[in-house]
Amino acid sequence: MKQRIITGAVIVAVMVAVLCLMYSPVFMFFFSLISAIAVYEIDKVAQIKNKVTIALSMLVAFFVPIYIEMDFKKVVSAGVLLAIYVLIMLFVMLWKYEKTRFEHIAISVFASIMVPCSFSVFLFLRDLYLIYPEKYSRLNGIYYIVFVFICSWITDTFAYFVGRKFGKHKLTPRISPKKTVEGALGGIIITAVVNLIVLYAFNNYLFISFKISYGFTLLLSVILSVVSMLGDLSASTIKRNYSIKDFGNLMPGHGGIMDRFDSCLFVLPSMYILLNLFTK
Repeated sequence: MKQRIITGAVIVAVMVAVLCLMYSPVFMFFFSLISAIAVYEIDKVAQIKNKVTIALSMLVAFFVPIYIEMDFKKVVSAGVLLAIYVLIMLFVMLWKYEKTRFEHIAISVFASIMVPCSFSVFLFLRDLYLIYPEKYSRLNGIYYIVFVFICSWITDTFAYFVGRKFGKHKLTPRISPKKTVEGALGGIIITAVVNLIVLYAFNNYLFISFKISYGFTLLLSVILSVVSMLGDLSASTIKRNYSIKDFGNLMPGHGGIMDRFDSCLFVLPSMYILLNLFTK
């Protein structure tokens, strides 16, 4: 537990530093880097042995946030690049057919597109003030990014602690035996309270008046907390399929990038979709 707390504090400190540099290239490269690491973890868990396949998937995962941030679609469309990427991966499968199965290629391609695209939503949230200049400011983007982390990490953290203290009814015994209904409800409720407090702080101490009600914030918080748990359970399903405890060991006490950010990969696109629907 001590190691988990120390590592958690370091993770929070790193994320705060990244947020402070969110309008510099550091922000983009950070999510490019963790995208590549997350894809590597998925490839290794899927027991992919073809090193060329792993290298290509990591390279693509690293490039996607850069492609989005630098707006390279003006040079070449994403569809064209995706078609080229798939063809190359299929050629690699033929070249190294002795140790490359089709499902390995499918997993690598899917992971190397899905993971960085989800992480790139951080860039979209940051730039909400450019997409909807009449409705949002730069500080709104910061708030919504913080909102994502709260829904992802506070839900997981307090679901764990509440479940340990009061948990009696198993939530998904076949997928994750330690998760309980009481823990899930505790995580949702505490996350909602934290989000309301943060909204109050932004409204009253940071001189921002959000065009978003406390009622909508409460609804959004509950929805995204549920989505966060679904993301965590999805990652648990993958780990159970491959009989592993963690995706990696990069962060002692927390596992790998995928273990720490699995919920974010679900919460981010859900958050962006809901915000766009609400704004329009």
